[in-house]
Amino acid sequence: MNTAPQRRLVRLPEVMKMTGIGKTAIYGRIKEHTFPEPVKLGRASTWVESDVQKWVDEQIAANRGEGDANH
Repeated sequence: MNTAPQRRLVRLPEVMKMTGIGKTAIYGRIKEHTFPEPVKLGRASTWVESDVQKWVDEQIAANRGEGDANH
């Protein structure tokens, strides 16, 4: 029985929906090393869905002041 977590690759339009940011901003953040790197499948760029979700969660935590007792 395979107990490894399933990973899903998502394309740019879905990444944009997940993050609420556009293509230029995504690629700019990749260049700045502040966004997950894409996984190339031939000419297509895809992202590991869990990596993008982790990035979203980190942005929410940073915005809400994670560790701040008032939030």
